Amino acid sequence: MKFGISYSSPHYGTDPDRLVAFARLAEECGFESLHLPEHLVLYPGAMVGPYEMPPSVPYLDPLDCLSFVAAATERILLGTSVLLLPYHHPVALAKRLATVDVLSKGRMRLLTVGLGALPGEARAMGVDYATRGRRADEAIEVLRLLWAGDEDGVSYSGEFFAFDALCSFPKPHRATGLPIHVGGSSRAAARRAGRHGDGYFPGGALHPDERAAQWELARASATEAGRDPEALEYTRFGSIDMQLERAEEFAAQGVTRLVVNAAATEPDEQREELTAFAERFRLLQR
Repeated sequence: MKFGISYSSPHYGTDPDRLVAFARLAEECGFESLHLPEHLVLYPGAMVGPYEMPPSVPYLDPLDCLSFVAAATERILLGTSVLLLPYHHPVALAKRLATVDVLSKGRMRLLTVGLGALPGEARAMGVDYATRGRRADEAIEVLRLLWAGDEDGVSYSGEFFAFDALCSFPKPHRATGLPIHVGGSSRAAARRAGRHGDGYFPGGALHPDERAAQWELARASATEAGRDPEALEYTRFGSIDMQLERAEEFAAQGVTRLVVNAAATEPDEQREELTAFAERFRLLQR
């Protein structure tokens, strides 16, 4: 099993030195990857389930942060959890992601995309909230098409995006595309992961039976789409204080990657938490 760690600016702050120190610590401890969340805008009364999000919560741009982190690290993979795909134009996003991958020498490999759960955020970006799922499906197709295209250009005609003979260079580092994982806690997200994704990364507080059903749905959807379900990665959130037995339970459910969060907000305490986790799971011996 692989282990990543999330950096949440709402909890840890926006100080650039702290971000770099955290990323270097994660790399030093042997974590595979660093993941950042995204919200483009918030507003008074924004609700995610029963939780009201304070509008002043500082969400850093994840791709800008990952580019910044890449310049200060050497090995750790770069990820999002999640990037709100319907609120990004895929032509511009293909360029941004390829650029981060090139500058990091091939480390922008854990992109996880989601739909977003705030209707006001969709309105602010000029996106019809009800159609954001279809928009995301097209965006995934456009990203892969542009990355794989050659100097003759590629064309696309969809409900939301259309273009003729476009060339997008540079390509990702030594690759014709980047993996795209799908995040979400719904059966629609599971189907999207199976049909279009390289992995599924569900969040939220779901009953174990529903989680199992969604993972099986993702695999079944991959099969129906003529894709290999065994190639799907399965990422889940875990806790920084989890023990080996709990990780083994995740593995038995088919999980291939766990992403944890540091509970502490102060650097010295974060070092203790990450170091203890790394020692418990022998990350430096992998």
